Amino acid sequence: MRTRLLPLLIVLMAGVLLALGFPLAVSMASAYQQTVVVDRIDDTARFAALAQYVTESGPGIDERKATLQGELLRYQDVYGIHAGVFYRDGSAMAAAPEGWRVPDEGELRRALVEARLGRRSHDPPQVWPWQPDARLAVASPVVRDGDVVAVVVTDSPTGQLRGRILRGWLVIAAGECAAMLLAVGAAFRLTGWVLRPVRVLDAATHDIATGRLNSRVAAGGGPPELRRLARSFNEMADNVEQVLEQQRAFVADASHQLRNPLAALLLRIELLALELPEGNEEIASVQAEGKRLAQVLDDLLGLALAEHASADLRLTDIKELAAERIAAWRPLADERGVRLTGRGPAVTAWADPVALSSALDAVIDNALKFTPRGEEVTVEVAARGDTTTVVVSDNGPGLTDEELGRVGDRFWRSGRHQNVKGSGLGLSITRALLAAGGGSLDFARNDPHGLRVTVSLPRTEPPAVAGAYGLTDR
Repeated sequence: MRTRLLPLLIVLMAGVLLALGFPLAVSMASAYQQTVVVDRIDDTARFAALAQYVTESGPGIDERKATLQGELLRYQDVYGIHAGVFYRDGSAMAAAPEGWRVPDEGELRRALVEARLGRRSHDPPQVWPWQPDARLAVASPVVRDGDVVAVVVTDSPTGQLRGRILRGWLVIAAGECAAMLLAVGAAFRLTGWVLRPVRVLDAATHDIATGRLNSRVAAGGGPPELRRLARSFNEMADNVEQVLEQQRAFVADASHQLRNPLAALLLRIELLALELPEGNEEIASVQAEGKRLAQVLDDLLGLALAEHASADLRLTDIKELAAERIAAWRPLADERGVRLTGRGPAVTAWADPVALSSALDAVIDNALKFTPRGEEVTVEVAARGDTTTVVVSDNGPGLTDEELGRVGDRFWRSGRHQNVKGSGLGLSITRALLAAGGGSLDFARNDPHGLRVTVSLPRTEPPAVAGAYGLTDR
């Protein structure tokens, strides 16, 4: 979610900074040019004041014109700016450099025409740093006795102006980059603050979905809406755990309470059998059904306890434990004429040894039940990445695709195996025992025929809930 939210925030912040930066850059360029234009207007006004005293005739005319020409030349030498005073007919009163004339078109000609009408030239077009040939033209009228008798024109290079604008823009760009870095950092902190409760909630949901019903969300950070959601989630989890606990307690209590009257009933059936002729089929059937019911009650109680018990996880030598269970079941396998073998390297995993032993007992027992005489049951231990697997393969009749989807459900048994002893709860108990420790149980076909049951266990130490996920256990 962060990878989707962060680009959106960064694009929005970049848009805001650009929306502020572009007008600021344009305003800065305009201000710098306006400063130069005002300075040029002052210069043209000073030259216009000098030109007022240069007349067509009269004493001292050559001296006044020479003074004006000298001022223009010094101005051009110091600043590199072309300047001139031109009569209305276009002839030059004085110009620097000497012989300089206003071109017949362009911005300089437009400024000259406006000044002839008695107006100072308006602001010239904006000069940008990427215009190396741009010039700045300013003109002012020379007024004598209320009439415009000449025009003062300056044609300025823009190198320094463009450099100043560019330096100002670089400062703005540096500020924009710094602001963008701060904004990105703030976006990371903001998204982390907003999404952390979501990640914690997701982790708690996953834990509850995998059987850790005591996982809760520490509703201590994030926006108020997410804190309220965390509290609501904890309340929901409390209610779900309470309902499931009531169901487990009911199954355990019912199984336990039914055992005593069932035991008494079986005892009376035994006494009744003594009064009947030996070999009575009806009484034998009743006894068999009674024993089967007792087995179902025992398995129900075992399932309730398996779902309720917490796992005592330890770093366990899986190969050694599997070898112990193989040795324990080998006498029964030999009695049934089935070869029970084990193989695989020495590997470890985090598991509850007691729960794993019970799970392997159930899986191996199930494989021996359905494997014909003369066939083989193999128990193979292997390490695959972060998971250790124990694969129990048999060469029995196997299951269809539809049956593979249901195997492990409570009380489910294949219609082809109804005559085989069992309650249909063994694999359900096995799955519950493994899930409590973070393990899993999977079923698949075994080539060329039979069933392959895979017990998967984590090789890495389960992280502490509060430290890794921000969860609280009750």
